[in-house]
Amino acid sequence: MTEPPPPLGVYVHWPYCARICPYCDFNVFKAKGREAEAAELAAAIVADLEAQRAITGPRELVSVFFGGGTPSLMDPAWAGEIVAAARRLWTPAADLEVSLEANPTDAEAARFAALADAGVNRLSLGLQSLDDAALRFLGRNHDAAEGRRAAQTAARVFPRLSLDLIYARPGQTPAAWADELRAAVDLGPEHLSPYQLTIEAGTAFDRAVRRGLFVPPGDEAGADLYETTQAMLEAEGFEAYEVSNHARGAAARSRHNLVYWRGWDYVGAGPGAHGRITTGGARLATEAADRPADYIRGVHETGAGFESREALSPVQAAEERLLSGLRVREGVAFGEVAALGLSARHPTVRGLVNLGLLADDAERLIASPAGRRVLDSVTAELALAEP
Repeated sequence: MTEPPPPLGVYVHWPYCARICPYCDFNVFKAKGREAEAAELAAAIVADLEAQRAITGPRELVSVFFGGGTPSLMDPAWAGEIVAAARRLWTPAADLEVSLEANPTDAEAARFAALADAGVNRLSLGLQSLDDAALRFLGRNHDAAEGRRAAQTAARVFPRLSLDLIYARPGQTPAAWADELRAAVDLGPEHLSPYQLTIEAGTAFDRAVRRGLFVPPGDEAGADLYETTQAMLEAEGFEAYEVSNHARGAAARSRHNLVYWRGWDYVGAGPGAHGRITTGGARLATEAADRPADYIRGVHETGAGFESREALSPVQAAEERLLSGLRVREGVAFGEVAALGLSARHPTVRGLVNLGLLADDAERLIASPAGRRVLDSVTAELALAEP
């Protein structure tokens, strides 16, 4: 009997921002002066989804995720058209999750009700901090009071709310970070995503660090803040179901992110969007043009928005599955990474188990709490292990 195709997620990249944050290395563009282009982009994304439906065939749709950039700057009517197209092209799950990333400015919070009417049922709010000095350092265009107001509005408007926070800022102490986490929890989210600040190459923060304008916390300080995160949120009833994601129960987990971490398929639409689609026994990797104008032109000329389409080899697909699967508490089945020659008896696996970095499990690779603290090293050692 043929196995049914895996469930599907849709990722929509909206690349425009009112201000580009100094730590951001995503595919983003300043929104000012691009109003006409933005309207064209919304129409192109719908056309792109229609073209990619021919590749995926019929699937169960479990999630739509608007990322960016700042999709809360989008005209809510455009979001509604994109959601309606996804629901029409694929079979929506009964509990279809439609998430949208938002910044907590008062202007964007004023759109929340309209975005909910457009079909968004989960808001991922980029709070980043509840400290005004930290927000200025992070280059945010809102203050802590705006952030609190936006979170309170979102909690009233959307059935599901997630808050993003950034820690491991220069000079940050575990005690101050614990206070900030408590304040975020008090805003009533079901999901928290605390991310450690990383200095990405080519960003404004990268240039500032190289010029000696600030020094990021060292590994030991970062580890202390990570441990504070785990202990504090666990005490508040949040499960760390992924390295940087905490949910109050299974129903509160991000279904879209689980699509990635479980190795399911997802269509990517919008400038710079990536996709993974299983068809004809192969896993296709797609990537769209970065610049909005190039993406729009590509949709007009070829139908689909991606400019590259590559069938991954079994080893490449297994490496991707390893990278994503070890991030979540459930891990990844050995059968899904068979192309890497890994098994419960493999010497590298046994060595990591003996070091306490992997769980001793006959069926799955599962990072232990200690292993999740050094997950990059664990993953690299497994990926490079001799078959």
